Amino acid sequence: MPINSPLSPETRALIKAQLSRRGFIAGVGGAGAVGLLAACGTKGAKSTAAAVVDASETEKIVRWANWTLYLDYDDKAQNYPTLEAFKKSSGLDVTYKEDVDDNNTFYGKVAGQLKLGKDIGYDIVTLTDWMAGRWIRLGYTQAIDTDGVPNKANILPALANVGFDPGRNNSLTWQTGFAGFGWNKEKLPQGVHSLDDLFAPANKGRIEVLSEMRDTMGIIMQYQGVDPSGAFTEAQFMNAIDFLKGKIADGFIRQVKGNSYKEDLISGDAIAVIGWSGDLFQLATENQGKFDFAVPDSGGTLWSDNMMIPSTSTHRKNAEMVMNYYYEPAVAAQVAAYVNYICPVEGAQAEMEKINPALANSPYIFPDATALSKVKVFASLSPDDETKYQSAFQTATGN
Repeated sequence: MPINSPLSPETRALIKAQLSRRGFIAGVGGAGAVGLLAACGTKGAKSTAAAVVDASETEKIVRWANWTLYLDYDDKAQNYPTLEAFKKSSGLDVTYKEDVDDNNTFYGKVAGQLKLGKDIGYDIVTLTDWMAGRWIRLGYTQAIDTDGVPNKANILPALANVGFDPGRNNSLTWQTGFAGFGWNKEKLPQGVHSLDDLFAPANKGRIEVLSEMRDTMGIIMQYQGVDPSGAFTEAQFMNAIDFLKGKIADGFIRQVKGNSYKEDLISGDAIAVIGWSGDLFQLATENQGKFDFAVPDSGGTLWSDNMMIPSTSTHRKNAEMVMNYYYEPAVAAQVAAYVNYICPVEGAQAEMEKINPALANSPYIFPDATALSKVKVFASLSPDDETKYQSAFQTATGN
C-alpha cells in the first residue's frame, strides 16, 4: 500500500503533518530490559495492594498518559480541540501528558509503584497490546464498568475480543497502525517491497530497523514463511533472530532504533527502514513526497494501543467518562482526521465523510478486508517466552 507518487491532493490530505505516536527511545537496554521481563513473569510481581477508593465524586480530575502527538491538536490555539470540548461539557479537569515514549521505559518508571499499590500519577495510560497484556496479567489495571462506558459497544468487532483481554473488560483500543517498509524515493525509485529489496547490496550500511521486537521480527518471520500470529516454534523464532544477527554482523543494518530513525532518513544516513506508517506519512508531507511507505509483499504487522485504568487510580469513573467520550463516532473521527491511524470506532467513517471524504476512503484509517489480510498481529506470549524472545532480540541488536 505505497503512498501515491507524485502526491495527489487526496493523499496530501491523508498524510498531513504529524508525528508518530511511537517513541524515539529504543527502550531499556540489555540486562535492564531482561530483568524487567523476568520480573513481570513471576507470580510475586503481581500487585498485592488493597482495592482503591474512587474519589471521582469529589475530585473532578483525570490524568492521562499518551504517546507523542497522538491527539488532535490546534497549533494556533495550542490546545487539543476535542479535549477542550470534553472539559467544558463534563466539568472535569483533564491533565494530558505525552509521557509514553516507549513501552518498556514507561513500565520501568511505574512498575515499582504499581506493585506496592502507590499512585503512579495517571488515571489513564495508553500502551501497546503486548504491554497492555502484561499490565492486565499482573493485576495492574481496573475493570471498566460498562455502565460507565456505554460507547464501548462501538468498538470494531475485530477488536472487541482479544487474547490479552477477552471481552475488553480492562482495556479499550485507542488507535491501530501498520509496520512495514519506508524508503527515500530519490535514492530508491524502484521502491522497497520485500526484504530482498531492503537488503539489496547497494543499501548496505544505510538500513535501520525497529527496536520494537514484534514489528521487526514479525516482518522477518513472514519473509521466512512463518506466521507470527500463530503457534510458531522457538526454532522458527531463533531462525529469524539469526537472520537479523547476520544482517547486523555483515554491516547492512546501520542501527536498531525507535522513532528516531526518522531523523536519519531526513539526514540521508539511512535510505530504507522497517518503520511505522505514521512516521512515513509525516516525512512525505514535510519533504515534498520524498519518502514512501508500503506493507511488505510477504506481510507486515498490525499493532494497537490501548487505554487502561491503572490499579492505583482513584478516579476510575472520571476516566471512564473520558473513554466513553472518545468512543463517540463524531469525536473519534475528529481524532482520526489528525492522527491518520486506523480508527477503532464503528460509525466514525460516516462521520469522517462530513470532515474529509478523502480520509473516509483511506485504507490507512478505515482498512478493508483486503488491506487487513496483508498484516498480522504478533501472537500473545507467555511470560517465559516473552523473557526468552525479548532477551534474544536484545542480545542480537546489542541493546
